[in-house]
Amino acid sequence: MSNQDYYVPHGTYWPIIGSIGISTLFVGFANLLHDVSWGGPVMGLGGTIVVFMLFGWLGTVVNESVGGIYNKQVDRSFRWGMSWFIFSEVMFFAAFFGALFYARVLSVPWLGGAGNNLFTPELWEGFKAAWPLVSTPGAIGQNGTEFSVGFELVDAWGLPALNTALLLSSGVTITYAHHALRNGHRNALIAWMVATIALGVLFLGFQITEYGHAYHEGLRLTSGVYGSTFYLLTGFHGFHVTVGAIMLTVILYRIQKGHFSSENHFAFEGVAWYWHFVDVVWLGLFIFVYWL
Repeated sequence: MSNQDYYVPHGTYWPIIGSIGISTLFVGFANLLHDVSWGGPVMGLGGTIVVFMLFGWLGTVVNESVGGIYNKQVDRSFRWGMSWFIFSEVMFFAAFFGALFYARVLSVPWLGGAGNNLFTPELWEGFKAAWPLVSTPGAIGQNGTEFSVGFELVDAWGLPALNTALLLSSGVTITYAHHALRNGHRNALIAWMVATIALGVLFLGFQITEYGHAYHEGLRLTSGVYGSTFYLLTGFHGFHVTVGAIMLTVILYRIQKGHFSSENHFAFEGVAWYWHFVDVVWLGLFIFVYWL
């Protein structure tokens, strides 16, 4: 059986290195949470090993692809693999959106006596079952004053709306880049890729600015269920945008090295799929976290 029928990958030590790195990272992280002195350095060592593994393993895959070893069966495998990876990411965010729905639509009203729940005791003096629920004991806003129920920390039509426009625009630019790649327009391809990366970096910059404002106002992870859901949803999304921007940068480097053709460019397509997924998740965040 030849590689034209089915590609059998060679043996490699990268999975073992990756397992060691991930294990080391989580052991360090767990001890860091328990204030163990060596937790931070061990976590950093684990992260370094993981990054080393990613560079080595993905570099091997790139070299094999450029060397013409892969065939159509491998291309289908890559597409299925990326599809299932994005599906797992959809489920990841679905869990957080589900937690937001449960807290906002079911849990908070129930604690206030909704649904014939007349026996719920008052959680603390002055408790009101209203969203956003940040008026928890110890949740203090700017100048040492307590949050008021129903406050508006961030105007949805300010930085969040601007970031929405940036990400939607980046979805357009990467689509134009894909068309340029398929048509063999190299200069246009590079220009649209640079524009996409720039829009992603701008998004991250504005999100950091927004976090600074929120922190200044006193919104923390400990600021009630609203604070925890706000930072978990937007924080994990920001992490995904960061990963996506790194992936786009790697693809841009590979474009400049001449790795892709109009017929063979799944690595570009996979990253484009991921970037569109990030766009869609942000639309959900804008609607359910900032707007409604």
